[in-house]
Amino acid sequence: MLALCPAAGFNHSPGDWHHLHIKAGMGFPAPLFGRRRETAPDMRAALALLLLLAAARAEHRGKAYVRDKVCQEFQTLGREDFRTLTIIANSRKFSNATFEEIGHLVHEIVSLAETCCAEGADPSCYDAGSSALSAKSCGEGSPFPAHPGTAGCCTQEGLEQKLCLAALRHPPQELPRYIQPSNEELCQAFKKDPKDFADRFLHEYASSYGQAPLPVLLGSTRTFLSMVSTCCISPAPTACFLKEKLERKTLSLLTLLSNRACSRFTAYGKDKVTFSYLTTLAQKMPGASFEDLFPLAEDAAKVFSQCCDSVAEDCMQQKLSEHTAKACGALSARDERFADCCEGKNLMQNYFCILALPPAPAPKLPEEAQKPTNEQICGEDGARHAKKYLFELARRHTSVPDAFLGRLYDTSKKVREECCSAKDASACLDGKRQQMGEELPSFLEKANQLCGQYTELNFLDFKKRLRESLMRTMPQASLELLGRLVEQRANFASTCCPPNSPPLYCASKVSLELGETCDGGSCLLG
Repeated sequence: MLALCPAAGFNHSPGDWHHLHIKAGMGFPAPLFGRRRETAPDMRAALALLLLLAAARAEHRGKAYVRDKVCQEFQTLGREDFRTLTIIANSRKFSNATFEEIGHLVHEIVSLAETCCAEGADPSCYDAGSSALSAKSCGEGSPFPAHPGTAGCCTQEGLEQKLCLAALRHPPQELPRYIQPSNEELCQAFKKDPKDFADRFLHEYASSYGQAPLPVLLGSTRTFLSMVSTCCISPAPTACFLKEKLERKTLSLLTLLSNRACSRFTAYGKDKVTFSYLTTLAQKMPGASFEDLFPLAEDAAKVFSQCCDSVAEDCMQQKLSEHTAKACGALSARDERFADCCEGKNLMQNYFCILALPPAPAPKLPEEAQKPTNEQICGEDGARHAKKYLFELARRHTSVPDAFLGRLYDTSKKVREECCSAKDASACLDGKRQQMGEELPSFLEKANQLCGQYTELNFLDFKKRLRESLMRTMPQASLELLGRLVEQRANFASTCCPPNSPPLYCASKVSLELGETCDGGSCLLG
């Protein structure tokens, strides 16, 4: 499948399509073995080039302009750096593709640039070559990444076909598959074939963490490969790896957490991310008020909206550091755990510490959260009133995870849209309130119990408790069925109860795990 396409998050015009796929990987010198970390100026220069080219309006300047820009990239970076970045760009875009499929695609793209950017090349070379790539994508047994939309694109012709193919991409991996091998395994693979080792690592890592901002991902892959190439030839590899891993700890964590945050931002959008961050803070610090925490949640969502698709080299680290300073300034005097996290001088480490805080015990609050009136729900600030009510539920049930609260958010939004536009808004809302009163307590109790036990118990005791609970509710069930249900519930809890759980995967599992709470699809949540 053809992959000459825009980088995610950029606004490109049709005329840009020929070269923008390559730009998705720009901004990072190839991880040549033995090269150390003094390459940051090159990285900045390449990212600046990406930003410049991404803004180009090529359709007004013709095919020669497109070819010239591709060749400028190729000649500025050199063949190997260009190739490295093409691996990263396509692995991010086609996250479910095999290493071999990405390899075929990279070979074709680099060959196209190498041939058509040579001195004296025919001016029509690049356009003809990209048309041949489209044809190969549509041919039987295409070696490029498979996509269910390819067949539809191939019914079109000319530029429309190219643009259609260019727009195809795989959904990101919600559960990253990359597992770092042991130091010994890394060095064995590196010494066997350094180039193949680097290519496979770039593919696997970029596929798994492709939602991380491009500069963060590039910096992380560069330092990792530098670490391997240094330590695998060191006379004291164990000590070397320990030192290098400590040095890149902040960048490694930033890659992991920004990939999660940006995956959530992509899945949720800015408003729901604000709500998600708000309820996460509420459960870590349930004694704080809505007015204390809501501005911090808005600020965090703003950071992700600015940095997830940014090619500015330090955007995520700089903006998250500023956000952490605000959070520490607002909350450390109110909560001992936050104060402990905010003691360090490294703001990014402080941010990681805050994220890792487990939910606090629910404080003694009035049992019932104050519900907004019908007038408030359908008023100008209806969304804010709804968030405040759900915030109150979250801090009263601190073990209820994001996936469950997210379903409440979705339902709240759906109810407001449905009822506030109805002829009799009050009657509509009153009916929903009655339904909510019947179903919400059971929903919260199940979620709070499941994830509360998962947090409090070790995993074996948790599974034992699950089995005992199921035996009480399903006394006639066979041992085989009980075993299967225990594994299913345990897998769900281990994936979706922790903070930063994969949003789309967990949302799809919530109703299934709640069982009769949503029986018939008519409950509050669906």
